[in-house]
Amino acid sequence: MAPRRRRRRWRGAVVLLRRLLFYIATAWVAITLNFVIPRLMPGDPATIVVNRLAQRQPVTAATETAIRALFGAPDESLWRQYLQYIGELAHGNFGISIAFYPQPVATVIAQGLPWTLALVGLSTVLAFLIGTLLGVVAGMRPGNRFDSIFAPLSTFLGAMPYFWVGTVVLLLLSVQWPVFPSQNGADLSLDPGWTPEFISSVIYHGTLPALTIVLTAVGGWFLGMRNMMITTIFEDYVLLAEAKGLSRWRVMLSYGARNAMLPQVASVAISLGSVVGGSLLAEIVFAYPGVGYLFYQAVTNLDYPLMQALFLAISLSVLVANFIADSVYVLLDPRTREST
Repeated sequence: MAPRRRRRRWRGAVVLLRRLLFYIATAWVAITLNFVIPRLMPGDPATIVVNRLAQRQPVTAATETAIRALFGAPDESLWRQYLQYIGELAHGNFGISIAFYPQPVATVIAQGLPWTLALVGLSTVLAFLIGTLLGVVAGMRPGNRFDSIFAPLSTFLGAMPYFWVGTVVLLLLSVQWPVFPSQNGADLSLDPGWTPEFISSVIYHGTLPALTIVLTAVGGWFLGMRNMMITTIFEDYVLLAEAKGLSRWRVMLSYGARNAMLPQVASVAISLGSVVGGSLLAEIVFAYPGVGYLFYQAVTNLDYPLMQALFLAISLSVLVANFIADSVYVLLDPRTREST
């Protein structure tokens, strides 16, 4: 028994190592694409950025040096530019933001990231919990009144795009009935800090964006859990538990929901990874100061250093989330080790 258990652990470790190497290689490809794409643009990207910035305000030598360190000087070889680019990334230097000059790009992202993590992260977890719980209840008795109401309603909500739901919610609860504010992450007259006034203002301003994300995401979690429950409740081990005389709730939760939860766990890890990208359209609709709105401002102002840094941050966060999801699957489902 012990040797067999050790072999299973060894197989699991090998599977995780292979996947880790795969994701490291994928991350290197993402970093390389982040370097190559601006250099495929016509002309010299660094000169384009410097000239555009000079139209608005004088460009200091330090700013031009930072921009050329990110994009590379045109007279240097591509390989030398690539090595400089990797070196700058290793030191966390993404250059100077054009839209938020003279702030460094890393500082701009650090200011927007907590807003997105708080809004999209908490909203995703809330939608996951609500949708999964409702999916368990609906999947226990498919076809009953509860399932007949929530299944088509979830399909309808899941098909609605962020910006459409956000616009409707904004018109109803901010314009027609001015219950909640229409923009910003908090009252601009308050100083940021862990004070009751500022925290309550953040919750108040974030209610409508959070409601938009939950409404559009809960349907997918509900349908995924419901369908897995319907498949699981007819498995032999569930029927055997019912034959033993166990209560239906214990059978559904301990045997049905526990096994049907595997795809949900993997999906929530991936969803949390995409939090860094933020719900771009939802943040734009409510002018919420998160990463998604930063990306919109970077595109609008042709802020190439900020766009590059955001693209890289989003790509790497999704890769990390996918690796976590794969690792969870390997740890929770032994069949993935046996088949590899």
